[in-house]
Amino acid sequence: MAERAQPIGLEGAKARVVVAGATGYTGALAAQLVWNHPELELAEITARSETGIALNSLYPRYDVPLELGELDLAGLEDVDVGIVAYPHGAAAPVVAAMRGLGMIVIDLSADFRLEDLPTYERFYGPHGEPDLLDGAVYGLPELNRQAVKDAELIANPGCYPTAAILALAPLAEAGLIDDVVIDAKSGVSGAGRGGGESTAFITVTENVSPYKTVGHRHRPEILEQLNGLAPGDIPSLTFVPHLVPVDQGELVSCYVKSSVDLEQVDLDRLYSDRYASEPFVTVTDSAPGMRDVRDTNQCHIQVVAGDDRILVFAAIDNLWKGASGQAIQNLNLILGLEEGLGLK
Repeated sequence: MAERAQPIGLEGAKARVVVAGATGYTGALAAQLVWNHPELELAEITARSETGIALNSLYPRYDVPLELGELDLAGLEDVDVGIVAYPHGAAAPVVAAMRGLGMIVIDLSADFRLEDLPTYERFYGPHGEPDLLDGAVYGLPELNRQAVKDAELIANPGCYPTAAILALAPLAEAGLIDDVVIDAKSGVSGAGRGGGESTAFITVTENVSPYKTVGHRHRPEILEQLNGLAPGDIPSLTFVPHLVPVDQGELVSCYVKSSVDLEQVDLDRLYSDRYASEPFVTVTDSAPGMRDVRDTNQCHIQVVAGDDRILVFAAIDNLWKGASGQAIQNLNLILGLEEGLGLK
C-alpha cells in the first residue's frame, strides 16, 4: 500500500480503487466512472447483498463486467482508494477500517459531513467513529479545493446541500443573506434503491409532493457550510424538499431576503466573478433545468434580482455532481490529476 496516493497519478501508475456498496445507485455509478477512468483501476466492487453477479447484469446501462463480492478488508492491502457507498451509520466502521489500512477514502454517506458531533447525533443517532471527524474534509471542491487536495478522508456532500450551497455561496461570502427559503426538488433516485412505497411508480407518477418538511437532515449540513462562509451566522434558513416524477436530477430554488439592495448587474458580477474559473459551475442567463445537466458533473446557476427577494436557481444531476461524479472530482484533486478527468 502506497503511503500517499498522490504520486500514483504523477508517476503514471493507476490508483487501485474499491467501490464498497456498488449495488446502490451512487455506488454503481461510481464503479462505472472508475472503470472508464484513464488513471484509475477498478480493483474490486463489493456489496452487502446480490453478490456473485456481474454489475452489468444488475445495471445493464453500466458496462462494468466485474462480479460483485463481499467486502474483505483483509484483502485490500494493495488497494489505494476506497469509495464507500453505504448508508449513514453502516459507513463509519468501514471508513475507519480502510483508513486503518492507510487508504484514501471517499465516503458518500452522511457520517462525516457534519463537523459538530452533537448535531450529527441529533439527526442521525450515535456516531460510530467520532475520532475521525476532525480529519474529514467536506468534499465540495468549489469551497475547499486546497483542503481536498491534501485530504485522505473526504466527506462527499449530500445532493441537496451541493446544489443549495453552490447556489448561495457568493451571497453568503458577501454577508448578504438575512433570510433564505430553499425550495428543493429531486428525482426519485435520491431516495436510493430502498425508497419503498414513497417512490413507487403509482405514488410518484403525475405527482409532486413535499416530504420531511420539518427537521430534514440536510438542513444542518447546508447551514453549517453557509455559516462557515458568512461573516456572521445566517439568521433564518428554511429548507423544504419535494419529490418529482423523474428518475434523476435536482433543482433548488432559493429565495433570499437581504438588507442590501442589489441590482441585476451587481448580482451578475458577484456570481460571474465567483465562478469564473470553476470547471463544473456555469452561471446562466436563463433558468436552468434538470435535463440541462443530466448525466454530467455540471451545476448550472441563475441569479435574478426579484421583486422582493433575490432569486437563485441551481440544477445538478443528483447522482453525478450530487454524489458519484463529485467523488471522482475530489479523487482527481487528491491524486494530483486534472480535476475533470473522467467526467463531463
